[in-house]
Amino acid sequence: MTLQNYTETVKQIKSAILHSRYITAKVANKEMLFLYYGVGKTISEKVAAEKWGSKTIEKLSVDLQNELKGLRGFSPENLKKMKRFFEEWSPYFKDNSLQIPISSSLTNQLQETDNQQNIIGSSLTNQFIENFIKVSFTAHFEIITKVKKLDERVFYITKSAQEFWAVRTLRHHLKNKLFEKQAQLPTNFETTLQSQNKEKALASFRDHYLLDFVRISDEDEEDEKVLENEIVLNIKKFLMSLGNDFTFIGNQYRIIVEDDEYFIDLLFFNRTLQALVAFELKTGKFKPEYLGKMNFYLSSLDEYVKKDHENPSIGIILCKEKKNKTVEFAFRDYNKAMGVATYNTSRKLPDKYKDILPDAKTLKKLME
Repeated sequence: MTLQNYTETVKQIKSAILHSRYITAKVANKEMLFLYYGVGKTISEKVAAEKWGSKTIEKLSVDLQNELKGLRGFSPENLKKMKRFFEEWSPYFKDNSLQIPISSSLTNQLQETDNQQNIIGSSLTNQFIENFIKVSFTAHFEIITKVKKLDERVFYITKSAQEFWAVRTLRHHLKNKLFEKQAQLPTNFETTLQSQNKEKALASFRDHYLLDFVRISDEDEEDEKVLENEIVLNIKKFLMSLGNDFTFIGNQYRIIVEDDEYFIDLLFFNRTLQALVAFELKTGKFKPEYLGKMNFYLSSLDEYVKKDHENPSIGIILCKEKKNKTVEFAFRDYNKAMGVATYNTSRKLPDKYKDILPDAKTLKKLME
């Protein structure tokens, strides 16, 4: 056997193992959800019919663990979670069973709440079930405790399943209110992108980004270089903030135009859009002149960097503040696809702590 053949054999076996692990995990998760849903159903019915209380649920947990030594995942708290899981979803499934397709009541609601990304439509109810059983119980509970509206729950379940979100990623997007901020980004995509790419582009960017991994002091608040360095140091977290299919190319990306050097703050490639994406960082309020600079960068990227098979480059100006009307007027007459988003970091204290601790100047005096 040649080395090449052997290497190919290793790759084939590795691929088979990974595929098998994925299928096993998928089936195991599905069976676990069915089990938890069924246990939740039983407990819910007993609470309603026989007035079970917390003490009875605690006793049930102890007895189950006595009957099945080494049993995990059936603490009193988890049994209550199973009960809630059943009660939250049982109105939308026929015969209260996850194994039976979604009822007409949910089908109608899903059709009514269909969003711009066509996540759910009249022909996709079975697809939603497939997504539903791919999501872990922990993720499901995060969603039902933090999201009330059905269409929003469907959105997070679908994204979690299709983009393989870890629970940590899901929590990040829930905290950042991803659902509410879809397709709200002020852009000129309507006039600059081909029709088949408009919705994809709107779905790829958000109006606001939570950069809670960035630590900026009062002194550095206006320093764009500090913000850029913090993002680059935490590039994995920033990619998670951006969403799926972004690849980081580099920061201070150099372009030479007629012997003069220009530097783009952050440059990415998006596989869904098949386009380069330039980010310019601004620590203050949006100014119309920022678009002229970005338009120049995008023209340069399209001329010197973009591959023949790729779509025209897209630019996002990420600033601290913006007024949408100002952005709207500034966009007029530009022919490159651009958007303006805002961000915030974790530097500021939550409102409930503002009156407890001294401000930065007072604290500095106290330390001196």
